[in-house]
Amino acid sequence: MATNIVARPEIAFELKSRTSRLRAELHGPELAFLMEAHDGLSAKIVEQAGFRGIWASGLSMATALGVRDSNEASWTQVLEVLEFMSDATSIPILVDGDTGYGNFNNVRRLVRKLEQRGVAAVCIEDKLYPKTNSFIDGGKQELADIDEFCSRIKAGKDSQQDDDFSIITRVEAFIAGWGLGEALKRAEAYHAAGADGILIHSALSQPGEVIAFKREWGDRCPVVIVPTKYYTTPTEVFRDAGFSMVIWANHMLRAAIDAMQSCAAKLANE
Repeated sequence: MATNIVARPEIAFELKSRTSRLRAELHGPELAFLMEAHDGLSAKIVEQAGFRGIWASGLSMATALGVRDSNEASWTQVLEVLEFMSDATSIPILVDGDTGYGNFNNVRRLVRKLEQRGVAAVCIEDKLYPKTNSFIDGGKQELADIDEFCSRIKAGKDSQQDDDFSIITRVEAFIAGWGLGEALKRAEAYHAAGADGILIHSALSQPGEVIAFKREWGDRCPVVIVPTKYYTTPTEVFRDAGFSMVIWANHMLRAAIDAMQSCAAKLANE
């Protein structure tokens, strides 16, 4: 048995836990890509396409449930969707955990429940609960107090049972218009509090902000980006900048909506 694993390294990869596989993608030498999914079917399609990880998008799950991306879907409703996604697939899931759905106590419970459902990692953002989508009135959004947000990170790390479970912290300083200095200050505090990676977010149509952050941040820990707004940037630019992971954040949902609208209109009209 051991000989077979050595001879076929893909088997050894398959036998690793989902948490360790997500961590390997995050820390690997190559730029990793996660694709969005929002239910069991879309998650299975992502896996079949060859992606090595899934982004369980808060926006997409909320939209699929018919509500806004403002914590209108409860965290237990999101948890139920994640259970179907986890059951339908074998690749790691990084879930968009919004703000952690409250304070440190909520994050502690969230991490425990995610682990029970086989989710590999969670990303929490440094905004106030209930959150507002980052691309709506970005400059008016309030950010969490740094120490208070660090308490959420610490509580999550303290409560996880699997050492390989990852907590990614999403820095919203650029979204709120606070600039590079504030982004670096927050990222360093979150890293010190135990964050396994930093997701640096930007609403600009060019990647200047996130590249400037990565240049100053260096290799202190992995940096994740979501090029929803700067989507025309070639991925080679992200490789050259040294980012660890790129998330295609809502493409499956967009494609599904377009196809369903076209089908419904055609059937109704013809």
